[in-house]
Amino acid sequence: MSCYRLAFLGFGNVGRALARLLLREQDKLRARYGVEFMVTGIATGRHGYALAPRGLDLAAALEMAEKGHDLSALSTAPPPSDGLAFVRQVAADVLFENTPVNYDTGEPAVSHIRTALERGMHVATANKGPVVHAYASLSALAQRQGRRFFFESAVMDGAPIFSLFREALPAAEVRAFRGILNSTTNLILTRMETHHETFDQAVAYAQHIGIAETDPSGDVDGWDAAIKVAALVTVLMGAPLKPQEVEREGIRGIDRAAVQQAAAQGRRWKLVCEARRSPQGIVARVAPQQVDATSPLHGVMGTSSIVTFETDVLGALSVREDNPGPHTTAYGLLADFLNAVRAA
Repeated sequence: MSCYRLAFLGFGNVGRALARLLLREQDKLRARYGVEFMVTGIATGRHGYALAPRGLDLAAALEMAEKGHDLSALSTAPPPSDGLAFVRQVAADVLFENTPVNYDTGEPAVSHIRTALERGMHVATANKGPVVHAYASLSALAQRQGRRFFFESAVMDGAPIFSLFREALPAAEVRAFRGILNSTTNLILTRMETHHETFDQAVAYAQHIGIAETDPSGDVDGWDAAIKVAALVTVLMGAPLKPQEVEREGIRGIDRAAVQQAAAQGRRWKLVCEARRSPQGIVARVAPQQVDATSPLHGVMGTSSIVTFETDVLGALSVREDNPGPHTTAYGLLADFLNAVRAA
């Protein structure tokens, strides 16, 4: 039986969902995988820091955070000054890095992960920034350290995309992919079709249920989709790509009349994410397109997502995820944790 010390950098919706999942599954982890854990540190943007080298009460931390209380009452060590200082101080075997994404540079998450790997930690993250901005260097560092840098939740929550090709499809070459990778825009377009809402009304609904941010531009202008395309191209197609290099058009130009007109013709507007190898290199694009009933994208509604891969060894292979949320992202992090410690 192995006991792993876990650290949470970021304890928002995803971090708290992971905490709940760990607490719920701890007996299974012990019985099935011989894995026990204790949490030695939690760093939050709003509720302070808790450092406890001998372990802290995760259930208590979860309750305190959800009530808006400061977690420093659980700390038995001096508080760090920021997230990077937290990584340098915490006594942990695994870091869950879940800070907000930076589309331009991937920082400070890149530095968080690099520091954790240098200190001998495995890292699991849902953050897309480090994948597109530092995948090669962080993966090489992890290999030198005998650690793992995993990021299953970075693109489609907990759906097994990266591990699918890493484990189940060795030597398969991805030649192209096409899909719906942004839940917010898919929900907005669905509401415009099925509830006859205007673009602004659909955005407001997505904000009301917590799917869209107060500033929804990262979603509706296609940046979130572009960085996910860049992550898939970088990792699965072996061609480093930044989101700024993805041809990008959002959905602001799609109004209710256009959505209803397409529906009357048996078609639907989708924000389509795609990339393909060409003689000139990788061609990658995010743009609204109309799809008909023959497309696997046609029936993907609401917050659901899908990606279809073309490879050199199989026909079209699709991975679909229906109505994801923080709980599915949390599962991806849990899977990364188990895969990391079992492979080490």
